[in-house]
Amino acid sequence: MGEEVEQQEFSRTDRTRYREKVRRNLDVFARMLRESRFDYEDPMTGLEIELNLVDEDARPALRNAEVLAEIANPDFQTELGQYNLEINAAPKTLRERGLWSFEEDLRASLNDAEAKASRVGAHLVMIGILPTLQHGHMAPSTISANPRYKLLGDQILAARGEDLLIDIGGTERLTTTSDSIMPEAACTSVQLHVQVSPEQFADYWNASQVISSIQLALGANSAYLLGKELWQETRIPLFEQATDTRSEELKVQGVRPRVWFGERWINTIFDLFEENVRYFSALLPITDEEDPLEVLESGGTPSLHELRLHNGTIYRWNRPVYDVVDGTPHVRVENRVLGAGPTVIDMMANAALYFGLVRTFANDDRPMWSQMSFSAAEENFHDAARDGIEAEVYWPGIGHVSATELTLRKLLPLAQQGLDDWGVPGDESGRLLDVIEQRCLRAQNGASWFVKNVRAREAKGADRDTALRLTLQDYRERMHTNEPVHTWT
Repeated sequence: MGEEVEQQEFSRTDRTRYREKVRRNLDVFARMLRESRFDYEDPMTGLEIELNLVDEDARPALRNAEVLAEIANPDFQTELGQYNLEINAAPKTLRERGLWSFEEDLRASLNDAEAKASRVGAHLVMIGILPTLQHGHMAPSTISANPRYKLLGDQILAARGEDLLIDIGGTERLTTTSDSIMPEAACTSVQLHVQVSPEQFADYWNASQVISSIQLALGANSAYLLGKELWQETRIPLFEQATDTRSEELKVQGVRPRVWFGERWINTIFDLFEENVRYFSALLPITDEEDPLEVLESGGTPSLHELRLHNGTIYRWNRPVYDVVDGTPHVRVENRVLGAGPTVIDMMANAALYFGLVRTFANDDRPMWSQMSFSAAEENFHDAARDGIEAEVYWPGIGHVSATELTLRKLLPLAQQGLDDWGVPGDESGRLLDVIEQRCLRAQNGASWFVKNVRAREAKGADRDTALRLTLQDYRERMHTNEPVHTWT
């Protein structure tokens, strides 16, 4: 999303040319799926983490440009808000102690970044939504300097034709409006990438959809927004509403939202890209000079610039990705479900659970998605986001069951099996899955810990703002210990 752009205005001709180019890209992609050799024999996994910046009082620090200048590491990049950063970990193969390597690299990078950020009065916090955000932090003036962010925001508001409405009913209720997309900046996530063959993509995507509710229930970490206690993973409804280009009338007509779970199980990766072209108009109609068919027929690999750019403005919770590395194309699933934090080891445990389960489910002779409706999976997803560690989900052969009980009884052994199939050493997988097991047994994740501590401070007479700020300071200190959240008191 942070790629630099020069063009700031678009004509009707730009949009017509872009639509034609996207469709040409789609035709070439279909041919590539039939004829080209994709890279998948030694699949890589990837990890991206979005971070927040706070000051000494645990309030948002609008200093990402200063912090990036201090860090001086290309792995760190801007994100939408001036209080956001993103770190991209180098891709790794799981069979070569990839999970352990991710953890070690992230801890070293984050510790170094924290030390350098502190020089300009800022500190890193990994949490799904920064609890101390106030309305002023969602104003257009807090957007990062990269012109693409402003451009994207302008295009979303222009397509919608009116201010954004944020209306989330949870434990408490929040109703507010915004004249920019800055509420999206409140959502900081962990994105897990898994490279697959085109033939197996549908199985991995469908499996990711099934798993997503469990990920949310066990990993929820964003219970507060603008001082209100809402969903356990408030990122889900907030992100869905903060990038919604539809007016109320278009919603009633059944127009699809740009952030969505989807509407059906798929048979091929082409299904998703074809839906993108069929259902969604362009937000950034920027065309490239490449003729993808000419490149393909000359023996090269087309970048499919327009198709990729279009895909990047449609925010599926599990998103298809086409990419080219060293002249060879590959496809991967980008899992965008989880919020950041609370610690590196918690995030790696979440990653281990996902990578293990998705492998097992994708290779199952009787896939889970053949046993449950897509609407049931979507209902599970939103129920888990709302209720977190206490969520109940529907599961074939069982019925409605608590997510923690399901994980303990059935899913942990399946995750272990999947990690074994990836070639993950047993000591590595066992250590991380033990974190998930203990989280289930103690029924404590980031969101539940935060809510419990805010309520305890309020019971002693603190107002909400003070309780949130002090709890976040406590959270940040514990985050740096890398002790998993189920051990926090």
